[in-house]
Amino acid sequence: MPEFHPGNWVEDAVDWLQTHLGWLFDFINTVLTGLYDGINAVLGGGEPLLLAGIFAVIAFWLRGLAAGVIAFVGFVLIDTFQLWDEAMQTLSLVLAAAVITIVIAVPTGIWAARKKSVSAAVRPVLDVMQTMPAFVYLIPGVMFFSVGTTPGLLATIIFSMPPGVRMTELGIRQVDGELVEAAEAFGTTPKHTLTRVQFPLALPTIMAGVNQVIMLALSMVVIAGMAGAPGLGERVYAAVTQVQIGLGVESGVAVVILAMYLDRMTGALNLRVSPLGRRAAAKATAMMGRMRFVRYKPGSAVALCGVVVLALVAGGMNFADSGSEEQASGSTNVGKGKQLNMGYIPWDEGIATSYLWKEVLEQRGFKPNLKQLDAGPLYTSLAQGETDFQTDAWLPTTHQQYWDKYGSKMEKLGDWYGPTSLELSVPSYVKGVKSLADLKGQGKKFNGKIIGIESSAGEMKILKEKVLKDYGLEGEYKVVSSSTSSMLSELKRSIQKKEPVVVTLWSPHWAYNAYDLTKLKDPKGAFGKGEKLYNVGRKGFAKDNPIVASWLKNFHLTEKQLTSLEDKIQGAGKGQEQKAVKDWLKGHPGFVDKMAPTPGGEKKQGKGAGKAVQMGYFPWDEAIATTYLWQNILEDRGYKPNVKQLDPGPLYTALAQGEMDFQTDAWLPTTHEQYWRKYKDRLTDVGSWYGPTSLELSVPEYVKGVDSLEDLKGKSDMFGGKITGIESSAGEMKILKKVLKDYGLDKEYKVVSSSTSSMISEVDRSVKQKKPVVATTWSPHWVYSKYPLKKLKDPKGSWGKGDHIHVTAKKDFKKDFPELYGWLKDFHMSEDDLGSLEASIQSGGKGKEKESARKWLDSHPGMEDKLAPVK
Repeated sequence: MPEFHPGNWVEDAVDWLQTHLGWLFDFINTVLTGLYDGINAVLGGGEPLLLAGIFAVIAFWLRGLAAGVIAFVGFVLIDTFQLWDEAMQTLSLVLAAAVITIVIAVPTGIWAARKKSVSAAVRPVLDVMQTMPAFVYLIPGVMFFSVGTTPGLLATIIFSMPPGVRMTELGIRQVDGELVEAAEAFGTTPKHTLTRVQFPLALPTIMAGVNQVIMLALSMVVIAGMAGAPGLGERVYAAVTQVQIGLGVESGVAVVILAMYLDRMTGALNLRVSPLGRRAAAKATAMMGRMRFVRYKPGSAVALCGVVVLALVAGGMNFADSGSEEQASGSTNVGKGKQLNMGYIPWDEGIATSYLWKEVLEQRGFKPNLKQLDAGPLYTSLAQGETDFQTDAWLPTTHQQYWDKYGSKMEKLGDWYGPTSLELSVPSYVKGVKSLADLKGQGKKFNGKIIGIESSAGEMKILKEKVLKDYGLEGEYKVVSSSTSSMLSELKRSIQKKEPVVVTLWSPHWAYNAYDLTKLKDPKGAFGKGEKLYNVGRKGFAKDNPIVASWLKNFHLTEKQLTSLEDKIQGAGKGQEQKAVKDWLKGHPGFVDKMAPTPGGEKKQGKGAGKAVQMGYFPWDEAIATTYLWQNILEDRGYKPNVKQLDPGPLYTALAQGEMDFQTDAWLPTTHEQYWRKYKDRLTDVGSWYGPTSLELSVPEYVKGVDSLEDLKGKSDMFGGKITGIESSAGEMKILKKVLKDYGLDKEYKVVSSSTSSMISEVDRSVKQKKPVVATTWSPHWVYSKYPLKKLKDPKGSWGKGDHIHVTAKKDFKKDFPELYGWLKDFHMSEDDLGSLEASIQSGGKGKEKESARKWLDSHPGMEDKLAPVK
């Protein structure tokens, strides 16, 4: 039979919908999250005991005193589990989903009951909705709306819709036809027949459908925890994936309490709203005679007063407590309450580093929100911008499939550990199995199975598709997908019983410290080379959060630090991860300041504080960038810098005459050689901070056939016979005359002197219009990042060797400013740092160079202490 894969069509349809109906998904997302946030703001905003009292009053009103007491005890129990916020989030999800479901389901059921054609069309749709595995609904939800509240609500609405429609249709159809005929015979309109006859009589059945909608919604929002939906589902999912028995039991009990409360209250509500229900309740009460007080229920007005009073008290207490949260203060309050969304895969190093960063970010004034997800949903969430960053990307192998799919929508924030290794391992008491090749023919010893981890993990894909095949183990072994914690539990059980077992592991991992294991050698290299662990953020994260991005890029852990942190968390027990991190940090004083150095903060005064410093610069990008950088640094160190712009000639003259103290942009030994030769006896060469540089002519990449200076010969008409230059005083302009002569271009081309900014403007205009242009450029320069330019080769070496960029100063500079001299002598910048600083100043705009340099310096914490250390 030919293969048939309708799933491929579905994926294509999803891609098309994402591309063309993004506005619709944004609208749905806004409606669903808005409804949830509104309900959750009410349920989660008050004191737990007072809200438990409100729930108890509602139970007292609907079912009596005993029900009220039991409800209060149940919700108090949830609070003692420290799961109140999660329970209210779950209840908010259920109510939000139930409201939308009922609004859709009841009218649809009525329509189906009144028209057979509608009923026939709706029935197969409901069959599919009711029998489709619940997990499947999460997939399109995650694809369209990323992880979080919306996919959970959407899946819940779809999953819980069928009973609402079916029970409404059934209730309407079960109304006695003679009653309907009688109503019509008396001239009742179809509308009034529905509202005054059919609907009241069908209400008990409809309410039973509502009850089922709510119960199915509760079961689905728990499952939706897999897709990042908040609440008890998230806790249950964490308990399952990490084998947290205690948390699983507590979360399960909380779900049961919510389920029983919702079931009993919706059932009792039927007796309140249905005429038949009220009649049956009154009859049952009358039959109790003198014992009727047992079934006493307060009137609606009394119950409403009780709810209002408790709600007002709860609201008042919440208002009084607002603003009482402790905030990071002083220089450590970098985040100023900004929220950051973090995701993690439940792998040990992911758990350890995620809770480490959560603690550090809280100490720095941020509000990190940490969510556990599987690898697939996590990378989807990063690509869609719902999650800001995660710390456990294994590249270039384990998570390569996700990077291939979403790499253009994410950005690497630096590797913090590596290289790692993937492997299969067995207990050391298993004899004769030292390598993967030794597993061949011994499948019965291990019951034909290899205990794996999460099916979404890249290691599992490599194991199934490559490792087993390369070693001829297919068919003999079955890879059992589970979770990291389940794999470790199976390993522990097997070791306790001295049974053979093969597990999927990796290094580093604390299991090698806890158990005596043998890493199976991989002579064929099927698992590939070792990887590195990366921090990965959504696209634009570094731009939006430059300080945090710089912390992540400079973050590193040694194997000893990582394994000790993992051991601390393992020993602390489940649910105590952040407490374990705090204890670990106490044993590593100074680690937080090294990991997340605060920008600004307490200003360290230099030895020369109070001295006035005259700084000069000419308007070249690297000069502007470094001059304003040092102006900010010197002000922080207590100096009084004064900055003045000059052309190179006047600037070197001012330095030689002692009117200027220093400048940061001397290109030597070529570009500024004329000034150095003239004034070197009256100047100080403080030292080189960047190099080598290069001078060049450049053309846009779309200009074909021009790749070197020789190719310009005979093509002056293409470029209008001109070369766009910079300031006429620049040494490069002088050298350019020699270059043109060497290549026989001096009579064919005219060099147009202008300025650096004018040259860039000409390049900008030409590139936008796709016109040929030859420009005088140099490296390093941000122009190569912004425009598609190619440097013309210089086979004759007419430009000479590359320069180094030096700091030059007046003759007595070292004597007058010994501390500053030492800082500048050790000053160095990488091409990446210089380029990002220039780009920051460019984006800041004219007149804001100092402020832009300040922002760049603040986004590189630790840079100031590195460039200008104060002892």
